[in-house]
Amino acid sequence: MRRTSLALTAALTLIITVTSCANDNKKSSTTNGSVDNSTPDSVDNSTPATDPGPGGDAFEFVEFGSENVEVGHLEVPIDYDDPSVGTIDLYVARHLADPAQRIGSLLVNPGGPGFGGSDFAIYADQIYSQVLLDQFDIIGWDPRGTGLSEPAIDCVDDYDLYFANTDITPDDDSERQRLIDVAQDFTDNCVDKNEILPYVGTNNSARDMNAIREALGEEKISYFGFSYGSELGATWATLFPDTVRAAVLDGAADPNADFIDSGLQQAAGFENSIATFLAQCSDNADCPFYNDGDAEGAFDALMLDIDENPIPTVSGRPDLSRGMALTGVANAMYSELLWPDLENALADAQNGDGAGLLALYDDYYVRQPDGTYDNSLEAFQVIFCQDDPSRLTVAEDDATAAEYNAVAPRFAPGTTGSYFCSFFPEALDPRVKITGIGAGPILVMGTTGDPATPLQSTENMANALEDGRFVIVTADQHTGYGVNQCAYDVIDNYLIDPVANAPEDGFTCE
Repeated sequence: MRRTSLALTAALTLIITVTSCANDNKKSSTTNGSVDNSTPDSVDNSTPATDPGPGGDAFEFVEFGSENVEVGHLEVPIDYDDPSVGTIDLYVARHLADPAQRIGSLLVNPGGPGFGGSDFAIYADQIYSQVLLDQFDIIGWDPRGTGLSEPAIDCVDDYDLYFANTDITPDDDSERQRLIDVAQDFTDNCVDKNEILPYVGTNNSARDMNAIREALGEEKISYFGFSYGSELGATWATLFPDTVRAAVLDGAADPNADFIDSGLQQAAGFENSIATFLAQCSDNADCPFYNDGDAEGAFDALMLDIDENPIPTVSGRPDLSRGMALTGVANAMYSELLWPDLENALADAQNGDGAGLLALYDDYYVRQPDGTYDNSLEAFQVIFCQDDPSRLTVAEDDATAAEYNAVAPRFAPGTTGSYFCSFFPEALDPRVKITGIGAGPILVMGTTGDPATPLQSTENMANALEDGRFVIVTADQHTGYGVNQCAYDVIDNYLIDPVANAPEDGFTCE
């Protein structure tokens, strides 16, 4: 999924905003990277199987858990313009197709930025339809700086210090200064501890995709990206259009919105989803947060109460603040499957127990049972700030608070800026302007009730591409694949034959 700038989806997909910048297609499209060892009903298919390209054995994959899954490593340059800087070791996984039906390889990415993607190949049989599993080698990798790729971004260990013990509506100058100090300290840790920091942006991840394609020996390759993975795929299609066989972008943000506009679009998306959730609760007397049919009023009162008096959670953890509560709420908005958990958590919070909302908050930050975290949040922020060239001052960032309050009074009641990238060094390689010129038809899917990448933002991605085919899915969740048989079929058919089966722009799955 695509993270919010304050929020993982329930089902393996993440987000934030990315800004457009000057097109930079001058970097090398070759890699010379060295390789190292370490559902639904089927869709009709008459496409003949093809063999792997001449370099198809370049990866020294080894079996992982089952005969259908292999893992391997690919060494790529840290800086494609200057290989002397060193290399990054990409962790790559492959779920093998049926040799008799194989079409080729399908690169996949779950979103973020910041999430590793190898799990989407390792557990491909839980994510993709059987027709894709039969006909494509599913290739997932942990993008540079993430997951098991090395080195991985590492900034801080104690998330509570940075994200729990702060007040999003500071009452005085000392509380306001604490927000600034925390943002500065987090940034300083990221900069000081990560030599690869300037090189982990989306442009270089797109170049890594091309390196993987070359190592697999395929002249053209297919791609399926969720959420931020759509921005990665669109960047790849812009930089390497001649290598694109097919590309699916499910749940995309507006590629031409700047930092503020994209943040406002997303805030409005979450505000609308929260309103839908509360209205459904108000209409259902069995909802644990029913409150005599006024879940909306009860929610607003609860958030104000928590702001004034944070409530206990579990032993050894901070009391629940309003910022923590809203992060938990945002996490639940990614999928209706989490709405029952949120209903119970809000009812418990009314009774002075913040444990349920804390659990949703922890799930957002991918907190492990032993109290540790993976590095997805840290990688997310670093990658985002390498893509975005803007650096708002404290005053400029603070000035945006009123705009956020106006479009999302429930979701974004903060009275200061986030200082998300304010203290990061200048971005050396901001993300290219997305065009997809020469890449052929690209399928762009959006859902009507997506909080993280609102439908209009996704349509804007389709419009930014030379041949974007916009597909609309009716659903209250982030990303559309798997919502219904239509959503499966339109993507599956397109990937099997992107020329014959590219949908008409504006195609709708009810």
